[in-house]
Amino acid sequence: MSTISEAIFYSEANQNRFIDELIDLLRIPSISTDPAYKKQVAQAADWLVNHLKSLGVTNAKAIHTDGHPVVVGGIEVDPNYPTVLVYGHYDVQPPDPLDLWISPPFDPAIKGGILYARGACDDKGQLFMHLKAVECWMKTSGHPPINLKFILEGEEESGSASLPGFIHKNKDLLAADVVVISDSSLFAPGVPSITYGLRGMTYMEITLTGPDRDLHSGTYGGAIHNPINALAALIAEMHDADHRITIDGFYDRVRPLSRREQITMTVLPFDADAWVREVGVHLPIMESGYSVLEASTSRPTLDCNGIWGGYIGDGAKTVLPSQASAKISMRLVPDQDPSEIAELTEVWLRRRVPKSMQLQCKVLHGAQPVLIDTESNAMEAATRALRDVYDCSPYFTRIGGSIPVVADFKHILGLDSVLMGFGLDSDAIHSPNEHFGLDRFAEGIEAILRFHAHYAGTGSVKA
Repeated sequence: MSTISEAIFYSEANQNRFIDELIDLLRIPSISTDPAYKKQVAQAADWLVNHLKSLGVTNAKAIHTDGHPVVVGGIEVDPNYPTVLVYGHYDVQPPDPLDLWISPPFDPAIKGGILYARGACDDKGQLFMHLKAVECWMKTSGHPPINLKFILEGEEESGSASLPGFIHKNKDLLAADVVVISDSSLFAPGVPSITYGLRGMTYMEITLTGPDRDLHSGTYGGAIHNPINALAALIAEMHDADHRITIDGFYDRVRPLSRREQITMTVLPFDADAWVREVGVHLPIMESGYSVLEASTSRPTLDCNGIWGGYIGDGAKTVLPSQASAKISMRLVPDQDPSEIAELTEVWLRRRVPKSMQLQCKVLHGAQPVLIDTESNAMEAATRALRDVYDCSPYFTRIGGSIPVVADFKHILGLDSVLMGFGLDSDAIHSPNEHFGLDRFAEGIEAILRFHAHYAGTGSVKA
C-alpha cells in the first residue's frame, strides 16, 4: 500500500472522530467583530494551539496582536523540500438573526449528512481539513512529504486589521514557497474549481447631520431637511438606469476580461435561472451588457450594506432625526485601488451633499483585488489533486468575494496562493443556518493529502 493510500485510508477510518473534534471547535463563539466575545476568540486560538501540538506540531503557539491572536506553527521535514504555508481563520461572523436558525448556531447539529453551525464552512470546517491532513500523515508516515507552516488568524471577519503588520514582522517565520487557503467554494456540487481571481473591497461609513438634535416632526416638519431623506437620495443616485456606478472615475482602471477569460465564462456549468431561484429573487438586476456570472464575479459593485437613523423601535415616535448613516461596500476588480476608490467616492458625495447637511466619511477597511498565475507548479499540483478526487479537471474561476490576506501574502512575502475551497455558494455563510456537507469535509481532506503528494513531486523541491 502506497503512502498516500495509507493516509487516505486513515482519514476515511477516522471521519467520525474528526467531525466530533470539529464540533468541539464550532461550539466556541469566536465572534471577532464584537468586543464582548474577546475571551471566546482567545479560547478558540488556545484550542487550536493545543490541537496542533497533539498532532505533532510542537512549536505551535498563539501570538498576541493589537487585535486577536494569530496561531502559528509548523513541521520542517527537510530543508530541501518545498514549504507550504496554510492560512485559515478561526473567527466567525455574528449569528444574527437568531430566530431564523433551525438549530442554535453554536450548538452544532447534523441533519442529513450536513453540519449546521456558525463557522461550519467559513472557515473552521475548511481550516480543520488541513489539520486533519497533518494527522493522517503523522499517523501513517510519521511526517508529511513537504514542509508545512500554519498561520491561523482571528480577525478575518472584522477586516484583518492586525494581520498585515504581523506578516511584516514575521517574514522569516512565514517564509514558504506557496500559500494554500481553503476559504472558497466548489463551482457546484461535484464540480471542482480553483479560484484564481478575487475582488477587492472599499468599505465606508457615511453620515449626514442636519439639525443639531432630533426634532418634533409636527412642529418642524416641512421646514427642516430630513437627513434620512437626503441620504436615501444620495444612495439612489449612485447608480444610473443601467445599474452602472455613477462615481466619476470609478471605472477608469478596470481591467477588462481577457478573451480567454470570456470564453471560460461561457463554458462554466452555470445556470442563471437556477441561480435566481436559489437566491430567492424574481429576477437578477445587474450592470447592463454583462451576464449574471460576469456581474457577480468580475465586475465592480457598490452596495448599501446597512442604513439607520431616527426611531426604529416598536410603535410610533414622530421625530426628525439629527443624523442618518449608511455602510457602503464596493467590490473592486483589477486594477482598481481601494484607497483611490474611497477618495473618488468622498469627492462625489461632497459635490452632491445638500447645503443643509454636514457629511462625514469614514473608511472602515479595504482589500486589493487579486489575480493569480494559473500555470505554477502549485496550481498544477492542485489541479491533479482535485482531478484525482472528483474524476474531472477543475475549472479556474473568479469569485466575487474578497480575501484580503491573499494580496498581503503577495505584496509582503512575494507568495502566490492556491485557493482550493470546498464550500458551496448555498452553504449560507454569513447567514442563518450556515452549513457544510460532511461529504465535502472528507473530500477536502483527501484533496489536501493528494496536493501535498503531488506538490512534493512537481519539481518544486529546492536545489
